[in-house]
Amino acid sequence: MTQKISKAPLYPKGHILAASGIAALLSLALLVFPSREVEAQKPFASLEPETVSTPLPSSEPQLTFVEESPSPFVNIQSTPTTQDTNAQAEQINDRAEVADSQSKEPRMKLITADSGDTLSSIFAKAGLPTSVLHDVLSSSKEAKQLSRVQNGQQFEFKLSPEGDLQSLRCKLGALQSIEVSKTDKGFTSKHEQAKPETRSAYARGVIDSSLFLAAKRAGLSHGMTVALSDIFAYDIDFAQDLRDGDEFEVIYEEKVLDGKPIGTGNILAARFTNRGKTFTAVRYTSKQGTVSYFTADGRSMRKAFIRTPVDFARISSRFTNGRLHPILNKIRAHKGVDYAAPRGTPIKAAGDGRVELAGRKGGYGNTVIIQHGNRYQTLYAHMQGFAKGIRTGSNVRQGQVIGYIGTTGLSTGPHLHYEFQINGTHVDPLSQKLPMTDALAGAEKQRFLQASRPLMAKMDQEKATMLAMNKP
Repeated sequence: MTQKISKAPLYPKGHILAASGIAALLSLALLVFPSREVEAQKPFASLEPETVSTPLPSSEPQLTFVEESPSPFVNIQSTPTTQDTNAQAEQINDRAEVADSQSKEPRMKLITADSGDTLSSIFAKAGLPTSVLHDVLSSSKEAKQLSRVQNGQQFEFKLSPEGDLQSLRCKLGALQSIEVSKTDKGFTSKHEQAKPETRSAYARGVIDSSLFLAAKRAGLSHGMTVALSDIFAYDIDFAQDLRDGDEFEVIYEEKVLDGKPIGTGNILAARFTNRGKTFTAVRYTSKQGTVSYFTADGRSMRKAFIRTPVDFARISSRFTNGRLHPILNKIRAHKGVDYAAPRGTPIKAAGDGRVELAGRKGGYGNTVIIQHGNRYQTLYAHMQGFAKGIRTGSNVRQGQVIGYIGTTGLSTGPHLHYEFQINGTHVDPLSQKLPMTDALAGAEKQRFLQASRPLMAKMDQEKATMLAMNKP
């Protein structure tokens, strides 16, 4: 009987199992990740859009599979967190700052002042030390204006690559700006004044309670409203003559910078309808350079006297020969007109003249008496005080402020007592017809008409357009 001899295996059994496992993994990998050549051979029409599944929110880091090569092995990479993103942004900013510092070009910084900012904090935001701020402010009187910082004001800094100040530009107002530049001898300042464009504008208003409210609705400023009343002060008593339904029209100068209105200038023409009667005024400069307002036919709006010496006051007592005096409790003639107004309201001279008295006068208190030529005299009593330069013997111009409303003398409240005399006789200033001044004539009148007619035509056209737009 023959015995069989078994041969020992060439490889250990464990090695054979390991090799089988590796081969299986490689086969699976090749099935899952085809080679580039296989992918390239696929027809384009067979490519289908991949379905992307949105991962559920999780507080755990997500895993992203990234294929960097045809290798079957998988790289695992964590999605960046918010902290990582901020850190990367800081690194980018740091690299940008380094790049700026290495650049040879100057850098520009625009800083807008916030509420509570000072020039020191503005310079700090620009990265400049206080020593530079001191050098700038001490360089000139103009540069010291930079210290008045306003909310919203903009400062344009020009810095060298090393961060040194080369120049600073800032607007001080709508028309003014200042630029400070560094030179070999220090800082120098340049003050710039912008020149706005002037154009004509139109406004119209109807009075339903007061002139100021109607003018405000029409877009006129307080100063423009006062100027309008001054033009017609010779014909209209704004203290008692205004009525609801009165209307006004104004063509005025509007100052424009960069297409935006920044202010107003003179009134070029105006119309005021009071109690059904229309007054017209046109601004005119004569050949001699004298500026005044004239009616549409060339008569001066300026009379020898203005109707009322106090703007927008209330008449508290009229001219009468029999009135019960509020303090003396006796029937006495009231030889003037009382205008009640707040204490300190300015009082204007009714006409040109010479001051006969500026001082105390019995029950009149602080009083000013003005002599106007040989025939006329006006008196202003109960003043709180006198305006600067008003004294006995001084000359005054029509409309010049001579004092302020008060309660001196026999007075129960702040008001002006105003008297008007003709040849030594007291007359009612409200009913007295004011003397006219001379009118334009000859070549001067023709020159005036050539300038005024286009303004009148523009006013008519603007009014017609406005009424058509507001027509229901």
